[in-house]
Amino acid sequence: MKEGLVKEIVDCYNGDQGMLIPMMQDLQAEYGYLPPEELRILSRALDIPLMRIYSVSTFYASFRHAPKGQHEITLCMGTVCYLKGSKQISDTICEEYNIEPGSTTSDRLFTLNAVNCVGACAVAPVMIVDGKYYGNLTPESALEIIHGLDFGSEEEDTEKTKKSMKEVSNRRSNRE
Repeated sequence: MKEGLVKEIVDCYNGDQGMLIPMMQDLQAEYGYLPPEELRILSRALDIPLMRIYSVSTFYASFRHAPKGQHEITLCMGTVCYLKGSKQISDTICEEYNIEPGSTTSDRLFTLNAVNCVGACAVAPVMIVDGKYYGNLTPESALEIIHGLDFGSEEEDTEKTKKSMKEVSNRRSNRE
């Protein structure tokens, strides 16, 4: 942990307890997550119960209590994606990498997140890997994409995904 970082952050906000969220955002920006020891120091520095800090940090989905993996995988579990197989994709990824949604692999290579919707229903089921969208997935194609990351090579989108994403883009352009 970085010596004096919490004090520096608290001082930046003049010790204002009402600025707890921005302080936690600054901590997370520095570490990539909220380290428990830093939260304890923050609690003492602001003279507020540690439970209050955890209450705030668990209420907002943007805060993480564990380090993120090198690659972030976001799997859409919205209604359309779910009906088209995202549950099977999730189960396959979880089994293959011994991970649960919302957690990171023990080697910190992958973080898997399940979300309600990513707004790409036309190409459901959808997975976002490091900000790149992949659609029309199957459990096998999802694993193929992730295996490409695992071995350090970037897999190309399948032709079907490229075509579908282009169609979505064209439809959006036509509406504007």
